[in-house]
Amino acid sequence: GDNKWTMTIMARNADTGNLKWGYQKTPHDEWDYAGVNVMMLSDQKIDGKDLKLVSHPDRNGIIYTLNRVNGDLVRADFLDDTVNVWTHVDMKTGIPVRNPEYGTRMDHKGKDICPSAMGYHDLAHDSYDPERGLF
Repeated sequence: GDNKWTMTIMARNADTGNLKWGYQKTPHDEWDYAGVNVMMLSDQKIDGKDLKLVSHPDRNGIIYTLNRVNGDLVRADFLDDTVNVWTHVDMKTGIPVRNPEYGTRMDHKGKDICPSAMGYHDLAHDSYDPERGLF
């Protein structure tokens, strides 16, 4: 199954501690990417709307940008064009679509998988420049 709540960005109500929303980045994480990287907060205008965002460059090779108020996926981009374990992120479901050529299964020996089990992006910190609108 998806191993719900693993590899998940969660938001809690600061007053009650109750869960506001959760977004699972890698359902059934076969590679142990862990997803413990930095969460960058920003306020940006997207499609003419002012949004409060959280962006997360993940070890699975994808940078996720979510609406931090409601958890909706705003963008999901590969960190680099060498990422091949996914074909794309389905923006309706928010789930990365596995590339069968690079999947983990008993009858297959995948080579040149990117990102590897070490992950694409590790614990180095990132930043956002609001004046330039760049990470």
